Amino acid sequence: MNNVLTRHDWKGVLKHIFVNYNYVFSFILLLIVGRFASDQFITMGNISNLIRSSVFIGIIALGMTLTIISGNIDLSVGSILALAAAISVSVFNSTGGVLPALLAATAAGAVLGFINGLFVGYARVASFIVTLATMVAYRSITVQMGKGGPLLTDNDLYFQNLRWIGYGRLGGPQGLSYLVIIFVFLTLIMWFVMNKTRFGRYVYAVGSNERAAKLTGIRVPGVKVAIFTITGMLTGIAAFLYAARFGSVDVATAGRMFELDVIAAVAIGGTMMSGGRGTVQGSFFGAVIIYSIDAILSAYQVPAFVNDFIKGVLILGAVLLQKALDRTSDD
Repeated sequence: MNNVLTRHDWKGVLKHIFVNYNYVFSFILLLIVGRFASDQFITMGNISNLIRSSVFIGIIALGMTLTIISGNIDLSVGSILALAAAISVSVFNSTGGVLPALLAATAAGAVLGFINGLFVGYARVASFIVTLATMVAYRSITVQMGKGGPLLTDNDLYFQNLRWIGYGRLGGPQGLSYLVIIFVFLTLIMWFVMNKTRFGRYVYAVGSNERAAKLTGIRVPGVKVAIFTITGMLTGIAAFLYAARFGSVDVATAGRMFELDVIAAVAIGGTMMSGGRGTVQGSFFGAVIIYSIDAILSAYQVPAFVNDFIKGVLILGAVLLQKALDRTSDD
């Protein structure tokens, strides 16, 4: 048996690697560009800080990946984060407990996502319309909770019980941030769900061909409800971490425009916006890439208002790249 790879075989292997792991190459390229801006850019400490900065967007992106793979979209995640964080702060102030605050935020996010899923899955309303409506509705409820102003954690309780989660590090001041550890842990869990469980296969099947999925016996409405519930639950966890990091929630602005960053992270991470293909690890890197770009632009003193324009261009570029790579992989 000839085990020597031919030139054609090597070309196929390299094409497969680039098509499926282009987000890794993008991240490495950004690190190289950042190195020219600062000698400290490519250090473990700085890379850890980039991941920590991307935690809130990244955790939500893990759920959004499932949503987009299934051929849907969720525009309400920013409002869900704000409402779940507001509920988390209220429960924390009432109980002084970290676990009740975490459970309250997670449950609130899951319920809000479940509501989205019911309309998308069983009422068969387009996800864009449903989540556009709930984005406004959830934000309105949040503003009413805070009466238009910020919701603050009890200062003494915050420093005693909650702040260590948002700012603590494993192994001391130079150790790994707890936020980073949680982000990586959730990514591994979602990787397992999408690659090793029947539910993960169902998500890909629904996004690839919904009608064919129905014919094979998959309960598509139930899968959609589960997807939106998981997205909401992950957003709730991000909301709790948001409250732990900042100690307050500005009900009018918390999570606003997070949708743009989350969708950008998922698109940059290689998930097909038309559904059927994508990876949670890609979205992990996509979220880190978003904040790496912010860091590089800041290092080069690019005005902050240019960032959103660049993110919009990146989303469009990522979609065009996906189409080009999809055609290449079919050749």
